[in-house]
Amino acid sequence: MDTQPVAYSHKQWPSWKLAQPIDALAQGLVVSGFGDLETGRALLLEFRWPDAPGGTNPGAWLESLMEVAPITSAQPPDKSDPDAQARAAALAFTWTGLQRMGLPETALASFSRPFTEGMFQEDRLRRLGDRRSGKWLETVVPAGPLWSANTPLRPALSSLPGAFDVSDGGHQEEHVTTPLTVHALLLLYTRNEVAAIAWIAQVAAALAHHQVAVVRTLDLVLDVEKAGISREHFGFADGLSQPAPYDETGAVTLDGKPVGATEKDPVQGVPLGEFLIGYLNGHHENAPGPVTPGDLDGQPDPRPAKAELPPHRTAEGFFDLGLNGSYMVVRELRQDVAAFWNAMDRNAAAIRAHDPTNSGEVTAEWIAERVIGRDRQGHLLCPGGTLNPDKLGLPDNTYLFYDRDAHGVGCPPGSHVRRANPRDSLAPDPSQKATLLQAANNHRIMRRARKFGTRIADYRVDDGEERGLLFMCLNTDIARQFEFVQQTWLLNSDFATLRSEVDPLVGPKGPMTIREEPLRRTVHVDTFVQAAGGDYFFLPSLPALRYLAML
Repeated sequence: MDTQPVAYSHKQWPSWKLAQPIDALAQGLVVSGFGDLETGRALLLEFRWPDAPGGTNPGAWLESLMEVAPITSAQPPDKSDPDAQARAAALAFTWTGLQRMGLPETALASFSRPFTEGMFQEDRLRRLGDRRSGKWLETVVPAGPLWSANTPLRPALSSLPGAFDVSDGGHQEEHVTTPLTVHALLLLYTRNEVAAIAWIAQVAAALAHHQVAVVRTLDLVLDVEKAGISREHFGFADGLSQPAPYDETGAVTLDGKPVGATEKDPVQGVPLGEFLIGYLNGHHENAPGPVTPGDLDGQPDPRPAKAELPPHRTAEGFFDLGLNGSYMVVRELRQDVAAFWNAMDRNAAAIRAHDPTNSGEVTAEWIAERVIGRDRQGHLLCPGGTLNPDKLGLPDNTYLFYDRDAHGVGCPPGSHVRRANPRDSLAPDPSQKATLLQAANNHRIMRRARKFGTRIADYRVDDGEERGLLFMCLNTDIARQFEFVQQTWLLNSDFATLRSEVDPLVGPKGPMTIREEPLRRTVHVDTFVQAAGGDYFFLPSLPALRYLAML
């Protein structure tokens, strides 16, 4: 199933799909990272039409966009259409973007709280490890992030009794803003740079005509090696493990056959409702999403039905705006490659100097592998070596931790891989392995990240270029999925049996324990990854996009 690297071709490994007719309704990004299209662009958009557009149609830009960059559905590409196989597009909106589009107030209020508050709400910044006590932390670029949705404080918060009364020692929430405002994210994927440049020119012209500005552009890269992997800028194989959705209603297929609870992947199996709104999630509930009213100012609104939005199953008089959509978390993460490898060099030298007799295997690469939890080819570290490749000679991701490496002697408990998805490793005893695996899978995210920027020429020399990862993931419950992973697993200083340690790759500087038998070693890591922008987005279904174009 799609538990394999995003770079894998569908010809090499079977991938899950959405069944008909759902595949024609959801965006293709839900089921695919478009691994056959190695070049792309992320266009961060701002709607600059007047606050009172008068008789203009805020959705007109969408109609123009669809003519030059139709949003790709989850249907298999039409083999008779060269363009359908040579490029793909995805589109998502921030809450402020939907507000600027003129979405009805009742619809805006029906989105989930994390989305309506935005990533830059004070408490959310704190739990994500970005900002505390009015100051940006070292995991954020020095001048502060460049872009966000610039979501206003929720009126509901200011109306709470005493919420902003500082005279009695209360706390007034800070309104955190960024220089650039982003209303939408347009992702374009192509086969090569020449095609990308030509396509971007078409798209930019169409957007400019409707006062939609491209405020930031990131060049996206997926340079697949002959071995079938793509490396992030630190030099490690990336995008190696994904959840494998299943659904009781037959919405998910593999090789044309429905994948239900009895056919789910035993390790990576996760309900479809964790990634697609309207389907059963890990709590056996239909993942909730936004709605839009069928009446405006007491008069029937024909637009939802015309766009083929279905009536909501429980909210009488409302149409289901969220069905077959998802929430997308986006974070622009810059990587300091030279700082990473120079820190690995210093730690290796310090260990060899302190313990020259028993540290012959310790090199910068040896330490870096333990920071990540895999070797540079992507194979999981295990006691005595690495996990054997799968049948294609590629990294095997069917593993569990408890029986293979319960104490983290191979893959350290605090490594990035083990924190990001602990699988069954947090089980207190063997009887709890299945329970803890299921609990971990209730917090999974579907990664759609791509790196940006050029490869560094020398891993130890800073060339001053901006490079990093445009982190993107899909989930239907931002708080229980993405924010939980960030706060409770990655940045939890008491994760597993550790104390005063956080994720050594994406966290702030500090110690990391590397367990060996009978000894353990402690290395000191710096801040290697810094956030330069981000926010929460809504990835609409294709009917929802048609509705937005009618606003």
